[in-house]
Amino acid sequence: MTRYVAYITIEAKTSLKVGSNASDFIQDSPIQKDWNGLPMILGTSIAGVLRKEFEEKIANEIFGDENGSKVIISNALLLDENKKVSENLLLNKSDFLKLFENLPIREHTAIDTKGVAKEHSKFDEEVVFKGSQFKFSIEYIEDDKQIFEHILDKLYQTHFRIGGGSTKGFGSIKIIDIKTRKFDKTNYTQYSSSLNHKLSDNYTKQNITSKNYTTYTLKLKPDDFFIFGSGFGDEQADNTPVFEKVIDYKNKGLLNEIILIPASSIKGAIAHRVAYHYNTLIRATIENKQGKVGEENEAVVEIFGHKKETKEDKELGQKGKIIFSDCYLQKQNTKIFDHVAIDRFTGGAIDGALFQEKTSTFDNDFDLEILLEKDIKDEFVKAFEKTLDDICNGMLGLGGMTTKGHGFFSGDILKDGEKL
Repeated sequence: MTRYVAYITIEAKTSLKVGSNASDFIQDSPIQKDWNGLPMILGTSIAGVLRKEFEEKIANEIFGDENGSKVIISNALLLDENKKVSENLLLNKSDFLKLFENLPIREHTAIDTKGVAKEHSKFDEEVVFKGSQFKFSIEYIEDDKQIFEHILDKLYQTHFRIGGGSTKGFGSIKIIDIKTRKFDKTNYTQYSSSLNHKLSDNYTKQNITSKNYTTYTLKLKPDDFFIFGSGFGDEQADNTPVFEKVIDYKNKGLLNEIILIPASSIKGAIAHRVAYHYNTLIRATIENKQGKVGEENEAVVEIFGHKKETKEDKELGQKGKIIFSDCYLQKQNTKIFDHVAIDRFTGGAIDGALFQEKTSTFDNDFDLEILLEKDIKDEFVKAFEKTLDDICNGMLGLGGMTTKGHGFFSGDILKDGEKL
């Protein structure tokens, strides 16, 4: 009996949405937690994502179909401040682990084809801090080093995501460390299944590329102020930007709140503009009634997918072919703008209608990465690239208050590293 074992340490590059498929009195969608109440990623979730990276025949041979799986994947457990996993019940948690008792909450609302919030569609999701580190094991029970390493290499692909919401910015990871060892009948009896046990060999990834995806990188700089609204206020303003805390293992605590640009906000703006450009390309007009928006637009459906209306409509749902990543910026300057609602008939200020909005500014360039599958029609890709060009030329605003001049950017587009 020969088998290969790997211990993998990962870090969340964006927040992780590892839902428990349950609800409680506080959140609509709480995350999966272990016996200590700490965030956990189920091994079955990791196995499911890995399986999809292989062709069906090979996937069945490795992960099983009728004959059982050749791969055993453990649950991914959270690392504490000492880079250890807690495999036993903790009677007292460290101050660091207590930070995970209050995780970030993302607020959402469903949007219709006109870009307007649907009635009674607000919901929230609990997510795991960006920067959180987890450790899990992969055990391959065949004497085939090439297949074992092929499985590990899949973890390094740029499009590899863990958990849900990959098309909305969640789930991006970074491999911190992979340790491996080959076992035979003699030394396997001495093998410890504890993730805190050290394996002897360092694994070096091969030359990995995401062959099925084109990588678009938008190098952006704000023209002025922008705001991705949180829907909440503070002691200074009625509407504030979205800030989110990030775990920092180096300082064994939380970083100061940083600006979050949610991919879901960018996705909506891009989808709407893609519909416009595609309608233009096919010369759709009001007169010929060919122009479509939202889930009726071919380009939008192909790139962004569409949901099934009921649980029975399994064949009608379609997953998107685009992957976004949330963007995090160090908090810099903010500016508060005072507004007052105007009576449309008299032109005068409405009593009690004064409100404030806090905007952000960022002095440096930042990168926004988008991955798009390659098996997409040229005209759909062209509409998509024209949309990205609009963002980089200040023709498409992102975030809130775009009608007031905020949320415009300038920059360049890189397509697989080459300037577009």
